[in-house]
Amino acid sequence: MKKVEIFDPAMCCSTGVCGPSVDPNLTRVASAVYSMEQKGVDIKRFNLANDPAAFADNKTVNQVLQEKGADALPVILLDGEVVKVGEYPTNEEFAEWLEVSAEELTQKPCVRVSVKLD
Repeated sequence: MKKVEIFDPAMCCSTGVCGPSVDPNLTRVASAVYSMEQKGVDIKRFNLANDPAAFADNKTVNQVLQEKGADALPVILLDGEVVKVGEYPTNEEFAEWLEVSAEELTQKPCVRVSVKLD
């Protein structure tokens, strides 16, 4: 199975819903990551503000940061190789890399709620 790692810039959260304006691209990425996690895909996100050791410990990401600075973030790795720098993947790119349909990345979780009426 393929492994995707997303190295985000320093943010307060990964969803993009905090702060004065919502970034729809971050919300889309968070939704795609959640959908893939639910399917057992090996996909991880690292936030520079919360997990700086992940950036320092990963030689590939560290090299990108040394060469291009923090403006290169996000850095996306597929099986340890850089596939995208400076912007988030589209759902089509995620689908291609992970060999799934793009629709699977936008499916809402199905939750069953049991209600007992007395």
